[in-house]
Amino acid sequence: MKYTLAIFDLDGTLLNTLEDLVRCTNYALSVNALPVRKAMEVRQFTGNGIHTLIERAVPAGTDEKTLQKVFGDFTENYREHCMDNTCPYHGIIDLLKNLKKRGIKLAVISNKADFAVQDLCSRFFPGIFDAVYGERPDIRRKPAPDAVNEVLQSLKVEKSAAVYIGDSEVDVETAKNAGLDLISVLWGFREKENLISCGAKNFAANMEELENLITA
Repeated sequence: MKYTLAIFDLDGTLLNTLEDLVRCTNYALSVNALPVRKAMEVRQFTGNGIHTLIERAVPAGTDEKTLQKVFGDFTENYREHCMDNTCPYHGIIDLLKNLKKRGIKLAVISNKADFAVQDLCSRFFPGIFDAVYGERPDIRRKPAPDAVNEVLQSLKVEKSAAVYIGDSEVDVETAKNAGLDLISVLWGFREKENLISCGAKNFAANMEELENLITA
């Protein structure tokens, strides 16, 4: 077996978080008298962290004070409602358990705020992951390779024995910058054509395909 460590993105890869992201984004926009966004728009805004999500969601030309107010309102609301409609993709828990039984170490690296990443992983994947990292002020977020390197070091795994799994162009760049093999999943927040244009080459359309690619 080639890989002894599988590193997963969270949103759009392990968890379908879109509805809660849409609801909390539109809550923050509406309480600040700004136009709300459609689900497909919010879907495209994801991947680079919550602050970037809000930067993309507010109207062009929004002043900094209003932007920070919307960001604060989103963060406060999302802290309370990040699990209202969020759920694991069908079959993902069984996949993770199968990988764990094979002795493969598992990690999560997300650009989502660390408080939400920790809460969501504790709620939906208790005891499954060996390392969980969300966005923190002391480390550059994806696509910088910093968090990947930290996971590799802490779990004592060589790059050649690790694979990165994600659903977006940010994940393609993260794997490239970290020097890791990449598997792009097709049930997430981006279309296959977008991923191909960014350089993705290995794809999983379902859990069986993903497990085979990791364990082959």
